[in-house]
Amino acid sequence: MKFDVELERVLNKASMKGKTVILTTLNDAWAEPGSVFDLFLESFQIGIETKKLLNNLVIISMDQKAHDRCLAIHPHCYALKTEGLVSSTEAPFMSEDYLKMMWRRIEFLNTVLQMGYSFVFTDADIMWLRNPFPRFYPQVDFQIACDKYYGNPEDKNNRPNGGFTYVRSNPRTILFYRFWFMSRKTYPGKHDQDVLNKIKKDRVLQKIELSMRFLDTAYFGGFCETQPGF
Repeated sequence: MKFDVELERVLNKASMKGKTVILTTLNDAWAEPGSVFDLFLESFQIGIETKKLLNNLVIISMDQKAHDRCLAIHPHCYALKTEGLVSSTEAPFMSEDYLKMMWRRIEFLNTVLQMGYSFVFTDADIMWLRNPFPRFYPQVDFQIACDKYYGNPEDKNNRPNGGFTYVRSNPRTILFYRFWFMSRKTYPGKHDQDVLNKIKKDRVLQKIELSMRFLDTAYFGGFCETQPGF
């Protein structure tokens, strides 16, 4: 299978040992100086054992303005085209363009897996206060943050949050992302996170023997949640 030479170059340059990269997306709306995206990058600079991880961060630009901004401030940038997208700036939540971007992201992440790269995907409004890698479960295929966590990382009643995932590249995750992407047709008009919540108990995942864990909100949570210190 042939892959984009430029994408391979960017991923290879940013990869840590074991072919793992950190990925985020950036569009026109967040590309302005002084935006949340600048806080995102700053969190890597000031977080605990996170500064070194900037070397492994690849910014996926959803439009030309975002790509120009990325090239001005970061060494690892890749311009992702979304067919039929009018504007990434004017894409209100759950609009047709918004859904195109979300599903293009899932399709793209599957390509990264097919290229043999494991990844942490992070939304650009997540603050990296410390290195998350010591808190990931070893030898698990797919790990994801939660909107609602019930105390058991294997409980599929936990409600996933697609804004932060750690995925290992292997045949199981490649099949899983393909199934996830195809499921957009089964659940039309829904974004990737809602569809994941629909398919997380599907027999297909059992058949491919995908291992899945939900990340504890004590370590991977929002500022609005009250959590004990650690």
